[in-house]
Amino acid sequence: MRKQKPVKDSFVIMTELVLPNDTNTLNNLMGGRMMHLMDIAAAISAQRHSNRIVVTASVDNVSFQAGIRLGNVITLQAQVTRAFSSSMEVHIEVWSEDVPNGTKFKSNEAFFTFVAVDQSGRPIDVPEAVPETAEEISLYEGALRRRQLRLVLAGRLHPRDANELKALFELE
Repeated sequence: MRKQKPVKDSFVIMTELVLPNDTNTLNNLMGGRMMHLMDIAAAISAQRHSNRIVVTASVDNVSFQAGIRLGNVITLQAQVTRAFSSSMEVHIEVWSEDVPNGTKFKSNEAFFTFVAVDQSGRPIDVPEAVPETAEEISLYEGALRRRQLRLVLAGRLHPRDANELKALFELE
């Protein structure tokens, strides 16, 4: 039987100040810089869950809901949603705050997939993720569908074998 760990043990909060070197010519945070920060926060979450070295395997759609301005404070929150054999899905949300104006909004959300590896870079088993809250359970339950969609899009799973996706669309 696999070891089990609560998903709350993988929770990460990372806070950054948007400085001039992080911005484009319009004084907005550069998308590549945002992806860099998201990858770091999500990797820390996966490492906390697995207690292993992890590598990024995939990133789901990352859309930018609004520009993040120079001087804003960004808060990244990441947590493992589900673990498979050696891979883990991590959900990440990014919040932008204009401290002087007292405004805060969610600017980004995505799912990252990481694979735990040994010292030789070979995949290694990870503990099972145990959700406890209603939100954790909801993310956990959706993770298998998201995983199957990733595999279908990557050409590693034929759509007819994606049983969770077929059930979602009631395909026969």
